[in-house]
Amino acid sequence: MAVRLHGVGFENLRVERVPVPEPNENQLLARVDAAGVCSSNLKVLAQGSEHTFLNGWDLARYPIQLGDEGCITIAKVGAKLKDRFSVGQRYCIQPAVDHAPINHRERYRNGGEGMSKVAVGYTLPGHLAQYQLVPEEVIAANCLLPVPDEKMPYFAAALAEPISCAISAQDRHIHIHHEYPGAPRTPKLGLLPGGVTMIVGAGPMGRMHAEAALRYRPRHLVVVDVMDGRLDWVRRELPSRAAAIGCKLHTVLSPDSLKLLSEVSEGRGADDIIVAVANRTLQTQAQQWLAKGGVLNLFGGLKKGEHLIDLDTLRVHYDDIRICGSSGGTPADIAETLRMIAAGELDVGHHMTMVGSLDQLPRALEMVKNTETDGKIVLYPHIRHTELVEAKGWTGREEQDFVRSHV
Repeated sequence: MAVRLHGVGFENLRVERVPVPEPNENQLLARVDAAGVCSSNLKVLAQGSEHTFLNGWDLARYPIQLGDEGCITIAKVGAKLKDRFSVGQRYCIQPAVDHAPINHRERYRNGGEGMSKVAVGYTLPGHLAQYQLVPEEVIAANCLLPVPDEKMPYFAAALAEPISCAISAQDRHIHIHHEYPGAPRTPKLGLLPGGVTMIVGAGPMGRMHAEAALRYRPRHLVVVDVMDGRLDWVRRELPSRAAAIGCKLHTVLSPDSLKLLSEVSEGRGADDIIVAVANRTLQTQAQQWLAKGGVLNLFGGLKKGEHLIDLDTLRVHYDDIRICGSSGGTPADIAETLRMIAAGELDVGHHMTMVGSLDQLPRALEMVKNTETDGKIVLYPHIRHTELVEAKGWTGREEQDFVRSHV
């Protein structure tokens, strides 16, 4: 069974039986243990062949296997890879593969000329299937990251990818440190330790940002949303961890956020702001909420055609503010996320909301699209038909019991 897209729109999304792929001598076959449901799937459903990663790929002739979040176990090893991989090894895949296409170049616009990146879940086989071919591009780009602890739950490894996007984004913040006037300037990556960090948007990715931000030990962490219910998660899950590092955690509805920010920063503004929602107005206004030398991260991707915003060049020039952003991450970001999960520095289970079988993907995407769910959904491709069920605070033991009772 696999989830494949045959064209634009939900009507072309199908859960269907397909042959188990046979790897060539330079490929791997993997069993998919768990797959996360990512909102980026909605973009490829809407854009089809015009999506950047598809680059003219004809979905009607060559349907693609979706799924950019997941964890796998090697099931078969190509002849030329037997010295590097073994059956039974567990991995996560970095889906943004920094490598030119090797296979099927003729299916891309202009034969793939100029392409330097391909992606798993787009033109490379994705995780939303029982079995997944791991092609040459993934291996050549070192995008297979070993799961560091065999006891790590499938769902935790599967969600390393979205969490790694938050870690990657925060590592792109640059603060210039200048100890005294005669000292050289020193750039340092990451959020400002001891500073004021603001997360705008407490949806699934905003929450991951809030949790990841604590590793930089901000003095104040302000989380903003328009829905009080979303802030409940932050109030429930993060206070003890924030208190343990001396960080004062604040949750606030957006109408009151600027007043609170002014109070905690003593009128300076935020040292770091991450706008984790795709909102042009907020991304424009947030430039004015920064302290001098502050960094604004435009994490929420705007729709093409609506992606241009006004830039306050006076603030850039006189107040030394910086604007950054990122799309996905690197293998190193997933490796760091897996390390943090294994070390107990991240509790992935509290980002979960629902689990189910592979055939629930269309329903799960509808829920994501209509904001009917407030967290991550994980599907288990090898269980029998199972409706989506609540999985808040999901644990490894609960996963084992659930999978065992539904095979």
